[in-house]
Amino acid sequence: MTSTASTQPGPASYGWRTPLVVILAGCLIAMVGFGVRSVFGLFLEPMTVAHGWDRSTFGLAMAIQNLLWGIGVPIAGMIADRYGPSRVLAVGAVVYAIGVWGFAHAGNALELHLFGGVLTGLGVAFTSFSLAMAAMAKVVGPERRSLALGLGTASGSFGQVVFSPLGQAFIHQFGWEPALGYLALSALLVIPLAFILPNAQAPKSEMMQDQSLLQALREASGHRGFVLLTVGFFVCGFHVAFITVHFPAYVSDLGLDPAVGATALALVGFFNIAGSFGAGLVGQRWSKKTGLAWIYFLRSIVIVGLLLAPKTDWTIYLFAGSMGLLWLSTVPLTTGIVAQVFGVRYMATLFGVVFLSHQLGSFLGVWLGGYLYDTVGSYDGVWWAGVALGLIAAAIHVAIDEKPLARLTPATA
Repeated sequence: MTSTASTQPGPASYGWRTPLVVILAGCLIAMVGFGVRSVFGLFLEPMTVAHGWDRSTFGLAMAIQNLLWGIGVPIAGMIADRYGPSRVLAVGAVVYAIGVWGFAHAGNALELHLFGGVLTGLGVAFTSFSLAMAAMAKVVGPERRSLALGLGTASGSFGQVVFSPLGQAFIHQFGWEPALGYLALSALLVIPLAFILPNAQAPKSEMMQDQSLLQALREASGHRGFVLLTVGFFVCGFHVAFITVHFPAYVSDLGLDPAVGATALALVGFFNIAGSFGAGLVGQRWSKKTGLAWIYFLRSIVIVGLLLAPKTDWTIYLFAGSMGLLWLSTVPLTTGIVAQVFGVRYMATLFGVVFLSHQLGSFLGVWLGGYLYDTVGSYDGVWWAGVALGLIAAAIHVAIDEKPLARLTPATA
């Protein structure tokens, strides 16, 4: 591989699309895209009661959604890396809205799995915050990259803060079916925001490498740190998806008011704003892999605390706040390692591969939660599995090599 003689253009090359404008648009895309899909757990009880479905039927739809989200992200990343993110995000928003609308009107399990699972999953994938974050990473220098990624992740969390009480209010005021219709309309807000993002491939302050996408994938797959990062991110998906979908029902099963579950989801999102932003700052100054190891270890401790503590409103709120600090704080550090080691040219694609592992974990967490509940009447087995997986992930991340590859310029280190 050979390098061109000049560095790629900085923010001025994007005209009116200054770094501030791009980061703001990317943050709003993350807020809407992630905010809408983060509240589907609120619909578990009303939909299953209305249709006479068991929780494993609903859980399978959410598991399929997470799986298609995972499969779709690397594909969307490849297209975005080749042609730019704007059209990818716009098409994704349309599919997203159709999927959520069909989710609301599903009359049987097959339609539930098709619309709520397949189409919504693909819509979420093609409006993924990772596409917006890759665009954000290309308009800032490496000295601010982790911070920008932290802001993007925090914005997704803010979407959860906004949409959790909003979704609950829609359900209470209009019923669950119209509430999903309003969420479908919300997904369309991504379309105008998508065309604010620049479609240029060139990152700031990075030498352009004569490297194809296939070569980039081969390089990453042969890197031990990339493999370990991919395996570890499976655990993040297991934790996050299980809690997002099943936690409101878990809270209701404890005999607590359903509003406690909705409030808990909002608290997770609220505290994750601080957690994600803090992780971006940590990644800018200290080892990203060490930060990830601590996050997974602390997640296990927090889950054990929930299981052993008396089940009161305040226990749920303390769990939600603590888990919120650790929720998506993995994302700026994980994406930061990908950019730090391999550069940002194919960042959307490479993080998409890592994210596929995350969504395989999500599939298992969501499906296993529904299956075990319907089989044994309890979520305890999934909670303890989450504890064990968190400890394993902490150990895995310690062994990651996060040094930039030799082919990169010093500016990307």
